[in-house]
Amino acid sequence: MKKKVMSFIGIGLYAVTATAGAADTHIRVTAATCYICHGPNGKSEHAIPGLAGQDRNYLVQAMKEQKTAARETTVMRKYMLGYTDAEIEAMADFFASVK
Repeated sequence: MKKKVMSFIGIGLYAVTATAGAADTHIRVTAATCYICHGPNGKSEHAIPGLAGQDRNYLVQAMKEQKTAARETTVMRKYMLGYTDAEIEAMADFFASVK
């Protein structure tokens, strides 16, 4: 069972890296942590705001404010503390580009 799971993960990672550069892959995997609450590719169908198609500068500002606690959040600060400013900016680029 464990071998099958590892094979599945390996195939999935190969598929992602085969179609994108290493930096792009890193940001897509990083951004995927947002999908749990904000929906696949940031397209929320719930009360939590969608990220897809938002203004890049707004997203950067919001994420950095959450990281520094300038914006009150419940969960987001914990996530943002784990990201560098470069990762935040790259995720903002990614979500802003989603149509």
